[in-house]
Amino acid sequence: MYLSLVVPVYNEAENLVPLCQRIHAVLDPTGWIYELILVDDGSTDGSGEILTDLHTQDIRIKIIRFRRNFGQTAALAAGFDYAHGEIIVSLDGDLQNDPADIPRLIAKLNEGYDLVNGWRLNRQDPFLHRRLPSQIANRIIGWTTRVKIHDYGCTLKVFRRDVAKGLKLYGEMHRFIPALVGDLGAKITEMPVAHHARQRGISKYGLARTLWVIVDLLTVKFLSSYATRPSHLFGFVGLLTLLLGGGITPVLGIERIFFWYRTGRAALIVARYFTGYRGRTVCFDRTYRRIACAYLP
Repeated sequence: MYLSLVVPVYNEAENLVPLCQRIHAVLDPTGWIYELILVDDGSTDGSGEILTDLHTQDIRIKIIRFRRNFGQTAALAAGFDYAHGEIIVSLDGDLQNDPADIPRLIAKLNEGYDLVNGWRLNRQDPFLHRRLPSQIANRIIGWTTRVKIHDYGCTLKVFRRDVAKGLKLYGEMHRFIPALVGDLGAKITEMPVAHHARQRGISKYGLARTLWVIVDLLTVKFLSSYATRPSHLFGFVGLLTLLLGGGITPVLGIERIFFWYRTGRAALIVARYFTGYRGRTVCFDRTYRRIACAYLP
């Protein structure tokens, strides 16, 4: 079995060496062939130098380096594009995900699933600005996308290669990977996984970041419902405006040709004919000189 592990890294200098040691300790006894892809998302704390040293010591460690910080979604997308394994694993670089869960997730994947999503059942994060917003976001995403899992935000996931390669990720859409995978018709399940409190470094997440979930959710909903049939959304609006304009135009033509009325702007015309309002209209003769003002009945 050939595995590709994709780990986004942003200012995690203190965690990189322990992370690699734990991954090796878990996977080396299995006899699996694997590559560890560490994506440096524009780190500024010396993570880049540490990654270079790790690659020098072990050729199974591959490095992708961004020139600046593009975000976790871009880092995961780059790692998925580079990965060569038949099974692809994603996890965080802060040691809060436990590499010891990887063999269990892979065993579950081999039962016939395309994606096994981690569920941080006993999440070790502050409640007010991490767990509570996450719980709210999970409910909104599940209700909107109809993919019912408990923890959309858990980075620890195991994919089949074709599923991971088929994802189109941008913005902050890593949060919606299960929904995007479900839209591909893939078979999804989840498993409880361990979650550890952060011991080193500073969290990159905050309450403000969760507000973008709603914006990106609109994109995901559009892609899920209308990506292959956009005319079902825009065509309805276009047809409605076509009928509206087609109904108003003959009325304007009759008024102008037979009654010599000069009308106002289109918005006022729509309001006049569809709200029942009868405004002040000016009549003109054939030379366009004002001859009278009247309130139409």
